[in-house]
Amino acid sequence: MLNETSQNNSNTQQYIFTSTFITLLKKQMYHFDTLPSTQTYAIEMLKSQKFTPPFCIQATHQTQGIGSRGNQWENMPRGLMFSFALPLNSLPQDLKIESSSIFFGVIIREFLASLGSNVWLKYPNDLYIKRHKIGGILTQKVQDNLICGIGINLYNPLTSLISQKYATLEESISINIQPKSFLEDFFESFENFISWKQIFSIYKLEFHKNNSFFFHLNEERVSLKDVILNEDGSLSVNGKRIYSLR
Repeated sequence: MLNETSQNNSNTQQYIFTSTFITLLKKQMYHFDTLPSTQTYAIEMLKSQKFTPPFCIQATHQTQGIGSRGNQWENMPRGLMFSFALPLNSLPQDLKIESSSIFFGVIIREFLASLGSNVWLKYPNDLYIKRHKIGGILTQKVQDNLICGIGINLYNPLTSLISQKYATLEESISINIQPKSFLEDFFESFENFISWKQIFSIYKLEFHKNNSFFFHLNEERVSLKDVILNEDGSLSVNGKRIYSLR
C-alpha cells in the first residue's frame, strides 16, 4: 500500500493499483469457453451484484462481441477476449473518464510491446500493426465502476487460411499466449502506471502514426494530421473539442 508520506507528496498518485488490489483482481478472474460477450456479461454481473469489482471475465469464444460504436466484433478462429471491472476510485485522479480507452490502450500496448510486438494504438481505441487492425478497447462507465473490454486477434496455425483473412498479433507472440498467465502478467503491469500524465507522455510520442488516417465530423472528412491532441486526451478540430471518432 502507498504510505502516508507518498500519498501526501502527490495528489495524482492516490489510487489503489497496489499489489493487494492486483492480487484481488487476479483472484477474481472467471474463464468461460463461450459467452455472447465478455462486456455484456461483466455488466450483468455488476448490476446484479453477483460479482464485486475488481474482477475479470475472459472467454475463449464470443458469439456477440461488441466493437467500437456498438458494432459487432467478428469472432476470430482464435482470439483473446476479456473485460475487467474496476471501481472508479481506483483510477488515477487526473484521468478524464472519456479518455479511459486511451489509458488502458496504452497499458496493453506497452505490455504487448514488452513481449516483442510492434503494435500501436490508433486514436482512440484501436490496436494496429502497421495499417492493420488487430484488436480494440471498449470502456463503459457502469454505476461507480469502469468496465474495460479488450479483444485481440491471435494467429492460429490450425486455420491459417482463415487467419490470413484477418490481421493478427504476430505469430511468434500469439502461439505462446495462454490466457490465464497473460492476464495475470498484464494486470501486474498496472503497478508501472501511476497517472494519466504518465500515460499521455507515452502516447503523444506515437500519435503521429495516426497522420495517414481520417475520420468524419459532422459529415466532413477530417485528417488526423490536422488535429491537435490535447493533454486530457481529447482532440481539437476546427475549434471544437471531441473525445470520440466515427
